[in-house]
Amino acid sequence: MEELTQKDVNKLNTIRGLKALLSKPFNLERAIRYVDYERKLKKLQVELIRMQAWAIKENERIIVIFEGRDAAGKGGAIRRITERINPRHMRIVALPKPNEDQKTQWYFQRYVEQFPKAGEIVFFDRSWYNRAVVEPVNGFCTKEEYDIFMNQVNDFERMILESGIRLVKIYMSITKKEQAKRFSDIKDNPLKQWKMTPVDERAQELWDDYTVYKKAMFSKTNTIISPWKVIRANRKTIARVNVINYILKSIPYDKNIEV
Repeated sequence: MEELTQKDVNKLNTIRGLKALLSKPFNLERAIRYVDYERKLKKLQVELIRMQAWAIKENERIIVIFEGRDAAGKGGAIRRITERINPRHMRIVALPKPNEDQKTQWYFQRYVEQFPKAGEIVFFDRSWYNRAVVEPVNGFCTKEEYDIFMNQVNDFERMILESGIRLVKIYMSITKKEQAKRFSDIKDNPLKQWKMTPVDERAQELWDDYTVYKKAMFSKTNTIISPWKVIRANRKTIARVNVINYILKSIPYDKNIEV
């Protein structure tokens, strides 16, 4: 790293900077990047509060869905987005596998039941797009069920939009090498080991199968009215900033609203 400037020294001589310096392994450049990230994040979180205030005032309904490979950082991004906004006007939805009754219902039904009311933002940590990638790769649905989903999903999203709900679709993308590294970190951390599921355990082995279905999903569902935004997520901090910027760009909120 080049010689530290006074500006760099000032960044490090803060609570955030000292915290970053004390993290292991010791790395000055990374510590400075972390301080810059925290400052950017704080500014963006202020804008998220402003966006939510607008949504509440205007009775807007907003859905943000997060898709991506296992360990791509979806949950972490959602936590940074939601940690400062009003919890009474937002929900995080991460549905478990369907129960026996839900298996007999229209596939989209249990997701519709989670849709926002007026003035609410709902964040889906995985969504109906489970049937586009995760389910067929792992044998959790039949080919017929997959085909029916792919034939219905664009019309489903058109109806969502025509009903006045705003829909933002984000796909967080990581490399196979980065996924393997994150899985290793999770397994070695007793506070995170619960995150590993049997599906996660097979993700590396089935990497190419996931790629095939992911490409098919984009080809069919990346529409003009409901596009996907792919966020490169190998570096978590940059990905989180880009995710928030995209959400703010996608929602035409009043930037001058009082909060």
